Amino acid sequence: MIRYDALDALPVRGALPALNDALEGHGTAVLVAPPGTGKTTLVPLALAGLLDGGPARRVVVAEPRRIAARAAARRMAWLLGEKAGESVGYTVRGERVVGPRARVEVMTTGVLLQRLQRDQELAGVDVVVLDECHERHLDADTAAAFLWDVRETLRPELRLVAASATTDAQGWARLLGGAPVVEADGVSYPVEVVWAPPVRPVRPPHGMRVDPALLTHVASVVRRALAERDGDVLCFLPGVGEIARVAGQLGDLGDVEVLQVHGRAPAAVQDAVLSPGARRRVVLTTSVAESSLTVPGVRVVVDSGLAREPRVDHARGLSALTTVRASQAAGRQRAGRAGREAPGAVYRCWTEAEDARLPRFPSPEIKLADLTTFALQAACWGDPDASGLALLDPPPGGAMAAARAVLMAIGAVDSVGRATERGLQLARMGLHPRLGRALLDAGPDRAAEVVALLSEEAPRGYGDDLAGALRAARRGGDAYAGRWRAEVRRLRAVSGESAHPPTRHRPAEVVTVAASRSALGDEGLVGLVAALAFPERVARADGGSHLMVSGTRAEVAEGTALRGAPWIAVAVADRPVGRGHARVQLGAVIDEEVARLAAGALLEQVDEVHWADGDVVARRVERLGAIELAVRPLADADPVLVRTALLEGLRQEGFGLLRWSPDALVLRQRLAFLRLHLGEPWPDVSGDALHARVDEWLEPELSRARRRADLARIDAGQALNRLLPWASGEAGRLDGLAPERIAVPSGSRIRIDYGNPEQPVLAVKLQEMFGLHESPAVAGVPLLVHLLSPAGRPAAVTADLASFWKDGYKGVRAELRGRYPKHPWPEDPASAEPTRHTNARLRR
Repeated sequence: MIRYDALDALPVRGALPALNDALEGHGTAVLVAPPGTGKTTLVPLALAGLLDGGPARRVVVAEPRRIAARAAARRMAWLLGEKAGESVGYTVRGERVVGPRARVEVMTTGVLLQRLQRDQELAGVDVVVLDECHERHLDADTAAAFLWDVRETLRPELRLVAASATTDAQGWARLLGGAPVVEADGVSYPVEVVWAPPVRPVRPPHGMRVDPALLTHVASVVRRALAERDGDVLCFLPGVGEIARVAGQLGDLGDVEVLQVHGRAPAAVQDAVLSPGARRRVVLTTSVAESSLTVPGVRVVVDSGLAREPRVDHARGLSALTTVRASQAAGRQRAGRAGREAPGAVYRCWTEAEDARLPRFPSPEIKLADLTTFALQAACWGDPDASGLALLDPPPGGAMAAARAVLMAIGAVDSVGRATERGLQLARMGLHPRLGRALLDAGPDRAAEVVALLSEEAPRGYGDDLAGALRAARRGGDAYAGRWRAEVRRLRAVSGESAHPPTRHRPAEVVTVAASRSALGDEGLVGLVAALAFPERVARADGGSHLMVSGTRAEVAEGTALRGAPWIAVAVADRPVGRGHARVQLGAVIDEEVARLAAGALLEQVDEVHWADGDVVARRVERLGAIELAVRPLADADPVLVRTALLEGLRQEGFGLLRWSPDALVLRQRLAFLRLHLGEPWPDVSGDALHARVDEWLEPELSRARRRADLARIDAGQALNRLLPWASGEAGRLDGLAPERIAVPSGSRIRIDYGNPEQPVLAVKLQEMFGLHESPAVAGVPLLVHLLSPAGRPAAVTADLASFWKDGYKGVRAELRGRYPKHPWPEDPASAEPTRHTNARLRR
């Protein structure tokens, strides 16, 4: 019997006519309905024609989480007076409850994507409702893009509804071709906001770490709320670990029941939370309870203000969750849980001033997450770069490039990004492509156990040794072990459907090694599976840590079975903020044979010739990514590689590696002077310019060189002459424009110092310049004259001899005349006879 009293009480009923009109006229609609209005339960029943005798339609409802999918289906079945699986069924990973006459099927968005890959037309489906699209999960965004593509190209009659409590309604409307926005008025009870920040400052979240002082404070706020308010308390925390810690601090609440609800909680616990309790309850939960679920009896929400988001370190090939401040939209959703059934209150564990600084909406997962699965989905859909998909936010280019590199390495896409037959298999398995590859290549019968262990984070008590964790799961009687066994069964079934016979598409060497590993027992098998799934995380012991194929170092905890192993495969790792090394959370011992097999795409033998430690180093290296497996000297190195190494040496250490005679150094200085003051055609002889023209002036000497000693034998001056402007005839003017020496009044030819190209220096004894009224110049540039004492020490510096003779000479004469009496010191140097000699020599 249909429970019309409950259905009529749902406020969204008033929006149904407008929603039907939108779908009839446009085929798509955006439904915005506050929490508790019935959008998740009433709307699908009405669209399916199960309530008021409307046209019979088959409706698919996509939910972001398994717990929400099961709860929504059971709630709809209850409203119809039925059990789940009759008119309303559900499908989540590993569980399908759908009868032959079901008109509404609730499924997770991940299941919907797999179904779309198998049947793009969604044959037999009339309406798809994408629920809670405001959460911006990657699967939901992808499903929306695929469904719009189906509607545009294959099935224009397919109706689409994007439903949410809080969302960018206009953005979704644009995405769905200008869809009408239908808003439902909710009967929301008032929720009082109580600001309850910690008395003392707490450290902000750091990676996965949450300050224990904050968790202690949250527990105290829960106790306060129980004392000040009636009804059940719903407390939001970022993750399972934090839930367990707070639960431990609430162990003495007397008659109050403490429940822990999260995506990995046992189904019995999840179901119990969604039914009224016999006792007062405190429900500790993650963001799974933000939307889709109504927890009966809740009058109070305690909000820690924290959430978890994915982060990917593409450079190191590591991905993990990180703790962040929850957005304002999430805060509103959480607070709304307290006003579903009656007036309530929300205790926020932060200040009102902080609230204004929080982000408005959560970050779209497509901007943050590992995009390997998304890239494979897009490739299988026929749009490898996702450029043609209707997405609110385009995927970041770097993340897509990293994802394609992974997919190419496991054979899921070809060189241009198109999905291979193997890629199509992997996309339909409901696994990350890495794990799907490991399942197929290592053999589904036994590998399924290990892959199931890797597909969901194992309890910390299972340890960091994958073989030990497998044994713990087999003997475990906990909720995780139950889910693990169910996933093992699912994987064996789905892998059997994906490949007949089981070894199809498996490389022959993988089949051989898989068989040998299986014979060795758990240790051999888990190592092979982990290495196949994460080939770039295969690592070899190197000093006090392990060096991964990716180039990142990984540290293993003390006292673990992984410590000291020559080779390991790292399945789960994180990188603590501020540290360069990864930290192994879960891994397996392997040997070099498995390492070579799993990371075979990165195995190469290369001749490496480079400049190191001041000379050319030539060696033949067998390398597995960043790991050097074997090295030997290379006697017959490729001359091209040798030349490149020599050029690198010249860049690092400069052209001083060549033989520079005094004349060669002077030539370079003279050319630099002419380039500065006259420009073309005189060559630029700076280091960068010489490197740019090395082919013109340093050949063939460079081609004959093999090592540093050969460079030292190259005559730099002779080579530099090749850059002179011979073709134009200007080279013949070098000595005239920038002579090495210049005649002075005494008749001496004095060398010019071109060390400073802006103004060369002429260092000459003062007496040899008597009688010269203008400073000498070269190429029109006055020389800076250093006038020397008879002992060859600078007595004065001038670029204007006339001024010096008139003003500066008297002081120099007075100072030096007594010191050097044998040399002439006339009173009028401008008219005196220049000389190189002493007075005695002059008298003779």
